[in-house]
Amino acid sequence: MKLDVDSGGQLLDLETAVKDGILGGIGGGVICGGVAEKLDLKKMIEELESVEVPSVFICPISLDPMQDPVTLCTGQTYERANILKWFCLCHYTCPTTMQELWDDTLTPNRTLRQLIYSWFSQKYLAMKKRSEDVQGRAIELLDNLKKVKGQARVQSLKDLRQVVTAHAVAKKAVIDNNGVALICSLMGPFTSHVVGSEAVGILANLDLDFTSKANLRQPPKISLLVDLLNEGSIETKINCTRLIEMLMEGEDFGSENLSSLSLLVALLRLVKDKRHPNGVLAGLRMLKSICSPDLVRGAVVSIGAIPHLVELLPCFNKECLELALYILEVLSTTPEGKLALKDCTNTIPNVVNLLMKVSETSTQLALSILWAVCKLAPEECAELAVEAGLAAKLLLVIQSGYNTALKQRSAELLKLCSLNYTATLFISKCKLTRTMQ
Repeated sequence: MKLDVDSGGQLLDLETAVKDGILGGIGGGVICGGVAEKLDLKKMIEELESVEVPSVFICPISLDPMQDPVTLCTGQTYERANILKWFCLCHYTCPTTMQELWDDTLTPNRTLRQLIYSWFSQKYLAMKKRSEDVQGRAIELLDNLKKVKGQARVQSLKDLRQVVTAHAVAKKAVIDNNGVALICSLMGPFTSHVVGSEAVGILANLDLDFTSKANLRQPPKISLLVDLLNEGSIETKINCTRLIEMLMEGEDFGSENLSSLSLLVALLRLVKDKRHPNGVLAGLRMLKSICSPDLVRGAVVSIGAIPHLVELLPCFNKECLELALYILEVLSTTPEGKLALKDCTNTIPNVVNLLMKVSETSTQLALSILWAVCKLAPEECAELAVEAGLAAKLLLVIQSGYNTALKQRSAELLKLCSLNYTATLFISKCKLTRTMQ
């Protein structure tokens, strides 16, 4: 039997394909007998969803692998359920060629079905074997960690981290075999940074339960995490932020931990390091997560975060920009935060420049920051804002499709900026077009 393999019109002889191993998977043979009969084709197709499937196995109607292929009188093959639906819609043509059918008989394509079954069976069994191998390797590495020390321990941790990062099966094996408690026991005040880095890399990729999180919240372990966040590699720093964020979930992590100057300085360094965009994003995400408590906001301002974030605003992508604006907006709710924003030379020009430029969210956050600064020192800041082009931007926001609250805040800020000007002077200062006037 021959089938069209691709749009180029190449014909494929199925028996030859099986013999030559083109479609037959491992060894090119067809699985039959005991093993194959126990496997469910539908289940195999679902579990191998991400695998690239030969085009001859795909139904032209649904573009999914066929489970019950049938052939029309035109020689084209379809999944039975799909072609029956086509007929139910009163279509009496071949969907691929649009030829009228002179015979509506559906002939089961048993050769193709066997080939599909064989191919998926071999792929499925190979996948299962790899999973078993990975699971066994993870358990073996856990056993090694109980026995070895020094460089051998580091190597076992490194191997386990690589396996856990790459395979969900390995993650489950670590959790099911009490691996989390074992790895947590390796973290303490005297843990070397190399051991700590590998342990954190493993834990950051696992779903930790309540007991494990409580264990990791112990002061010596938190201290190690902060040290690694300051001195580790970029990968370790990112893993530390992920792990700390996990420890904050569903439990009061404690403002005293979050307001640790060493922790906050490490995060700010991460944000400032433009060489590693993933690190910048991780640092901003964590700062956003922790900056709500009063104690933390005061500490973030005290380490000089505001001028650094303001200077970086033009460099950020959309996601990082919205995170940075959120942090600045939260800090602007404190007296020291407002003052730091006002005293930063580039706050007003950089924030004004973002209005109507990135997203509605960023515009809303930027307006909130500008309102806090201009309200604090209206005579000084309003003039700077007008010179930076704020009035024209505010008029655009008012005329936009943004939400009513945002438009109202824009109108209030526009009024605040105009207090020190006559109408004529304000219009000229704003450099408005005739249409805007």
